[in-house]
Amino acid sequence: MAPLQPLDMDESYLRAEFDGPTVSRGVAYANEGRISGLAWTADGRHLVGQCDGSRGMVYRVEASFSRVGGEFDLTDAWCTCPVGVDCKHLVALLLTASAAARSRRATTSIAPWRLLLDGLVRDEATTTVGTAPLGILIEMPGGGPKKMTGPTLRLVTPGKTGSWVRTGVSWNSIEPEVRPVWGSSGQDRAVEDFVPEHLRRVRAIGRAMRIGDRYARDQVFRLEDAPADIWDLLAAAVDAGVVLVPHAKTTRTSEVQLVKESSAQLVVTRDDDGLVVSPNLVIDGHIWDGSPAGLLGDPEPHGIFARSDKTLLMGPFTPPASIEALKNLFANRSARIPAADIDEFATEMLPRLAESMAVEVVEDALVDAEVSGPQLQLTVRSDDEGSEVTWEVAYDVNGRQRLFPVDHPSRLRDLDAEQQAWASIRPLLMHAATLCGDWRRQAVRHRIASSNHATDLNRATDLNRLLVTPAKSLIEAADIPALTRPLRFAPLEAAMLHVEVLPQLRELGVEVIFEGEVLDYREADSPPQISFGGKDFGNSDWFGLTITIDIGGNKVALADIVRELSGKATHMLLPNGIYFALDNPELKRLAELIDEARALGELENGKVRQRSHNATLWDELMALGVVDKELAAWEARMKRLAAAQPPVPCALPEGFTAELRDYQAEGLNWLNFLWENRIGGILADDMGLGKTVQTLAMIASALHDEPDGRFLVVAPTSVISNWAAEAARFTPDLEVLTVTATSARVGVPLAERIAGRQIVITSYALMRIGFEEFDEADWTGVIFDEAQFVKNHNSKGHQCARRLRAEFKLAITGTPMENNLMELWSLLSLTAPGLFSSPKTFTEYFRKPIESGVEPERLALLRRRIRPVMLRRTKEQVAADLPAKQEQVLSIDLNTKHDKIYQTRLTRERQKVLGLLGDFDENRFAIFRSLTMLRQLSLHAGLVEDQHAGIASAKIDYLAEQLPDLIAEGHSALVFSQFTGFLRLIEERLVDMGLDVSYLDGSMSATQRATEIKRFTGGTTQVFLISLKAGGFGLNLTEADYCFVCDPWWNPATEAQAVDRAHRIGQTRPVNVYRLVSAGTIEEKVVALQERKRELFTAVVDDGDLFGSAIGADDIRELIGGK
Repeated sequence: MAPLQPLDMDESYLRAEFDGPTVSRGVAYANEGRISGLAWTADGRHLVGQCDGSRGMVYRVEASFSRVGGEFDLTDAWCTCPVGVDCKHLVALLLTASAAARSRRATTSIAPWRLLLDGLVRDEATTTVGTAPLGILIEMPGGGPKKMTGPTLRLVTPGKTGSWVRTGVSWNSIEPEVRPVWGSSGQDRAVEDFVPEHLRRVRAIGRAMRIGDRYARDQVFRLEDAPADIWDLLAAAVDAGVVLVPHAKTTRTSEVQLVKESSAQLVVTRDDDGLVVSPNLVIDGHIWDGSPAGLLGDPEPHGIFARSDKTLLMGPFTPPASIEALKNLFANRSARIPAADIDEFATEMLPRLAESMAVEVVEDALVDAEVSGPQLQLTVRSDDEGSEVTWEVAYDVNGRQRLFPVDHPSRLRDLDAEQQAWASIRPLLMHAATLCGDWRRQAVRHRIASSNHATDLNRATDLNRLLVTPAKSLIEAADIPALTRPLRFAPLEAAMLHVEVLPQLRELGVEVIFEGEVLDYREADSPPQISFGGKDFGNSDWFGLTITIDIGGNKVALADIVRELSGKATHMLLPNGIYFALDNPELKRLAELIDEARALGELENGKVRQRSHNATLWDELMALGVVDKELAAWEARMKRLAAAQPPVPCALPEGFTAELRDYQAEGLNWLNFLWENRIGGILADDMGLGKTVQTLAMIASALHDEPDGRFLVVAPTSVISNWAAEAARFTPDLEVLTVTATSARVGVPLAERIAGRQIVITSYALMRIGFEEFDEADWTGVIFDEAQFVKNHNSKGHQCARRLRAEFKLAITGTPMENNLMELWSLLSLTAPGLFSSPKTFTEYFRKPIESGVEPERLALLRRRIRPVMLRRTKEQVAADLPAKQEQVLSIDLNTKHDKIYQTRLTRERQKVLGLLGDFDENRFAIFRSLTMLRQLSLHAGLVEDQHAGIASAKIDYLAEQLPDLIAEGHSALVFSQFTGFLRLIEERLVDMGLDVSYLDGSMSATQRATEIKRFTGGTTQVFLISLKAGGFGLNLTEADYCFVCDPWWNPATEAQAVDRAHRIGQTRPVNVYRLVSAGTIEEKVVALQERKRELFTAVVDDGDLFGSAIGADDIRELIGGK
């Protein structure tokens, strides 16, 4: 490609070649830098480039030139856009190339001698300059101005004799892209023959006349059909030397002259009968008094033509507002104004005429008007769709009212006085604009419509800028014309306008005129009154709930208010014109509670469950209004259940031998309240606060009221014996049975075994295995101890527990939730199934919004809803006399060989797990197997591979060092681990050292468990090795005052339960807890994960802040150090 050529085309030059709009858009594209890849071909005659179009399109543009002298002449061009030729992309290309050439010339130093001599050197590429002139023949086929037919244009050139002839040139022959379409006459001259500037100018005229049909065959163009800018193009052609040649026969002239401007003018004169209004044609500043003139352009005239002696005049014309009215006036020569109508004409018609065209009033034709004012006037037109307001300024002119639009000038107006009047009401104008929710769009629309911006691009830019500006900012900065433009107010907005703005405007002197039917708009003078009613459906479990909202004696449907609130409305308009604010706290709360009730299935098609357990919801709802007598009993029950306390504290039942602490007595009151109302619940007191004794007290009270009743206690196998012992101790008068084997095994049906028994104690496994027998029995109530065993609502154990028939169910657990909120739902579905009946609904309304952090306020709502059916007290709250518990994390370094084995295996397992995380749910088992292997390897290398059994464990070494000293000082210790293999290694080491230890894991029978527990509690042993999952709950081991947790588990609640075997009621010594963590291993990451899990429990159960959810793929990556 050749370097950039010295092209020099500016905007004025291009307007002779292209139509005005195309040039304007091309200029904008060039200024925006849309041209790229600009280059010249090797011969320097072809320019190519790319242009970024609209909607991401990119077009290729090419232009060809001939070189005449030292200048370039555009001979051909094309573009890949839909227009193809003479498009805005070509204009942008030419302007960009010219700008680049000018920039290069500005930075290039040219020697003085070259400037002097360069012009004498003939450029090899230079061609001979054309010398044939061009002319435009003006014909009038219809006979001239008298018949009002317009001139036509035809190209001519001098013939052999020097006279102008049509042969050899036409509008088609001068266009390279048009000439091949229609062919040549054989006599057409080459375009190179003509004077270049003549050629350029007549081409511009031809292209303007061909707009819409580039390849039209016309040889003659009618000025009647020309665009408005034809006069600029003709003037430019004449300036360039193109001759306008009159056709003598049709024009009857010998010369054609272009006028610069013409317009119509009205002249007002006076005679004896009144006024005379006469029209005049003004040409170049002089009144035309010659032959009749003709107008050119349809439907909007843009030009005139007329004959003056031997000269044909033609040129641009500026039309008035109504050209038809002007034509009629010219046809009638004048309009007469009788003397009686002069005042009307002077005050009403004349100012309006002066706004649309030039008007000359002859001296003394009119006397000065008497004017008084201004008077601000607002017209309010109302209909079913609201109100439309229009501002005007009124003046009294010679006794007649004259109305002026706000932004229309007039010599009759006193603008200073108007400005003062507008300033006095500006605050009300701003308030009205604020009431109009669509003010910004309407105001911007008016501004754009009335603007005088040069291009559509500028209008669009202005529009977009204003539309993204906050309405408040626009209103504060708005001028009076912007604040007084016509506005349309929606019905509610109109009501507020009539009440809050119009009366104040009238007080300030504004004349307000009402048109159409106007409602009696007014704001409600009293707050909404809510009332609740009920309709009994007989034996149905449901009843009908009616909610009525009264606004000043008007009944409003709840659905309408909820709909308005959902749409973010601030006010609501009633059909009779009353409106009221929706930001009323009671209405907002009502809508929120109704939404919640519907979402949770508490309210369906206006019906409510008679036995709803969602007491706090209905209590909060009923508190918002007045409850009628049909609903009073149900409302009282909801209020009582929401309080979750009996009106009078309960006395201890007869035969109950324990003395309850104050908080335990309060717990008994709560349990008895649930029992009396046959509503289940969750007793979730902290571990070691006596949940068993409180429950036994409640059972004794219930059986005192129902001596024939029977309670079933379902508990882990390891605590059955403890339940039996506690029952025998505190309720010795009750008949207790432990069921520790199936009916098939003992050979006696369950019904026979439990006959006459008042408390039956069994395990979760036996309840599940023998479900049919347990379900056939009559149970007054069922107690689920350590209820976290049935926290998975998809498990068979949970399903059996839920299906088990009983009037009353109670869950006992110190950890009602460990990993996620669905565990809490599982326990509630067992004990209070009417609270949150659907797991899907609970997930959508509570779990997802809370766990995702999207709606943290739902957490507080959930706490309120479960408060009546879940009771939890912590040791810090109620057991101030309990000895202190000191907890410490001890970092234990692996020995060198152990650490090397661990790091090698970690690298292998990390790569394996990272590859499995792509489908976490599908590979969950394999992932956790790898994690478990790493956790075991953190304890002892021999737990994973037998060949490493001889490598020492630093944790076992630590215990072997500490435990003998503790025992010697009179202490006892519990040692917990999840892995029984590790416990056996500890046991082996301690026995070798001569220490006698107790041992408990899940494989042991109930008898073996009882024996080991008795050995420790009886003082035979001082060290108790316990499997975390088998003995971490249900045991009372206050004999121990030291606890060692050998391996951290994902869930801190599991460890807390284990530690609380020692730190519980009955403990008299401080408890020291040591958590052993292998440094540099996965255990350190597990401890960090525990902290997040601890937040989960605290958030929901102990009123803490928001939390995360269960263990997921990101947690796994963190545990293994993956990126």
